[in-house]
Amino acid sequence: MGTLADRLPPFPWDRLAPYARKADAHPGGRVDLSVGTPVDPVPPVVRRALAEAADWPGYPVTRGTDALREAALGWMGRNLGVALDAEGPGRPGVLPVIGSKELVANLPALLGLGRGDRVAYPVPAYPTYEIGALLAGAEPVPTAFGELPDADPDSAGAAPKLVWLNSPANPHGRVLTVAQSRAAVAWAREHGAVLVADECYITLGWDEAVEPVSILHPDVCDGDFTGLLALHSLSKRSNLAGYRAAFLAGDPALLKDLLLVRMHGGMIMPGPVQAAMAAALADDEHAIEQKERYRARREVLRLALTRAGFRIDHSEAGLYLWATLGQPCWDTIGALADLGILAAPGEIYGAGGEQYVRLALTATDERIAAAAERLSAGI
Repeated sequence: MGTLADRLPPFPWDRLAPYARKADAHPGGRVDLSVGTPVDPVPPVVRRALAEAADWPGYPVTRGTDALREAALGWMGRNLGVALDAEGPGRPGVLPVIGSKELVANLPALLGLGRGDRVAYPVPAYPTYEIGALLAGAEPVPTAFGELPDADPDSAGAAPKLVWLNSPANPHGRVLTVAQSRAAVAWAREHGAVLVADECYITLGWDEAVEPVSILHPDVCDGDFTGLLALHSLSKRSNLAGYRAAFLAGDPALLKDLLLVRMHGGMIMPGPVQAAMAAALADDEHAIEQKERYRARREVLRLALTRAGFRIDHSEAGLYLWATLGQPCWDTIGALADLGILAAPGEIYGAGGEQYVRLALTATDERIAAAAERLSAGI
């Protein structure tokens, strides 16, 4: 009898270990741009809320406190233009989750998918979409970004039951147009699929001509949230990766079913974290300041890469630069490691990434400046 781990490929970042050691040997130490982990302080307003809620001896509520749910709705209304008119088709539901990765990895199973079911996701892609399908025993269906999955009319049940969108996308920063998102909504409803948009980077757009739009925006769904879910995270917006603070929003009926499963499974966000998350969502000022930090770092790194001979494709939004020297990505990873810079190889994100590297903006100003100086010496 096999184990659950037998379904899974090796952890992709383990392959970076020898390059990390090479980067560590650089006289100035490693500049790690391989993983998008925040390095800036947790905002004071969030830390205060966490401390004030620290005396929480009882069980928290799986559905989220009223304060958290209202803060999430308010944030979506202010920042995403999501319709919250109680006189309209209805408000979207909200459900806190213990970090966005946990939800991505477990959603197919939480929805009851398994053997014989298919899960579609855009490639190149965050690897956890595939992993979630494999954990549930379902079939992963990689689909080119912006395109709709195939549905074979001669094969009963061939259409995916769960379709992931990711805009702005990790790793390459592309953004779906409103027309593309509307087509995905229509396709999902025609085929009875659940459509989930991973929107964790939605407020981190860098090109005014390519503005990210939520799947829950009325221009996309006409105010009808049926069959639609959007996933949001505070990891990058508010430097809360260590808090595991994220939430799902959308179809209230779907979220009611997911809530029941999560209650049975004990998937509960700690109470003090719920209080901290509510405070973070209610405060936009710190998020604006953090975005400007990333904007400045992005400009320094982008300029350094282009001067060193890289071509940067897409990257209109999100926290990464998708760069290529027109050669196999592992060759580029090795050349960067010689400079003490660790990046992520595009190959681990699937088809289309073989000649790219992904460089994260989540490093201190000093480390970004060090990377730029090293790149000035050439690859």
